[in-house]
Amino acid sequence: MSEQQPLISHLTELRNRLVKTILVILVIFLASVGFSNHIYHWVALPLIQALPESTSMIATGVATPFLTPFKLTLVLSIFAAMPYALYHIWAFIAPALYQHERKLVAPLIASSSLLFYLGIAFAYYVVFPLAFPFFVGAAPEGVTVSTDINSYLDFVLKLFFAFGVAFEIPIATVLMVWTGMTTPADLAQKRRFVIVGVFIVGMLLTPPDVISQILLAIPMWLLFEVGVMISRFYYKPDNDETEPDEQDLN
Repeated sequence: MSEQQPLISHLTELRNRLVKTILVILVIFLASVGFSNHIYHWVALPLIQALPESTSMIATGVATPFLTPFKLTLVLSIFAAMPYALYHIWAFIAPALYQHERKLVAPLIASSSLLFYLGIAFAYYVVFPLAFPFFVGAAPEGVTVSTDINSYLDFVLKLFFAFGVAFEIPIATVLMVWTGMTTPADLAQKRRFVIVGVFIVGMLLTPPDVISQILLAIPMWLLFEVGVMISRFYYKPDNDETEPDEQDLN
């Protein structure tokens, strides 16, 4: 029975933190749902600006004009609550870490949120203005480009998620080195394989167009290089064993 108590207390803490995170997402959503149409217009602006003057976006479903902005607002509310969710993840695992490990984990969690947002910003401000005019201009003669708003949302959410995750490469690199899975020297030696790999990943994560694939693959490669440099500060040789602090043993 005594062995079950710690497990029950951990599960209870995990449940409480999960509930708090869901409540924060709900609060953000309720605060922003009234601006759903404005939020969707802002997200759709790169395509709207690329469309010919005589055309516009369309809605093919009866409830699409209402459900599509609603869906976008919910997804963005989850994105906005990510730092809060990551904080609770850190707070949940912190008691199991040594003091020096806590000092290393906190910057990783903070930077992971920042990198995710940078990935989304890169997609919106760099990829979209380049890709959408190309798509519209590539339409065959006699074809009018009038994109359905729900299809557009699915497209941009895939790109947002793909670029957000791709920009986490430095964090993944640091974690692999920190946990002893590899070393900075080994990663540097595998650079050419990584370059090939990021272009393959770019092909799989993005829609089937060369522009999006290249614009995702190149930042992934550069972020890998950044991760290799930062990981040197987290690398510990095998003979560098650190004992837990006395206060962690109590």
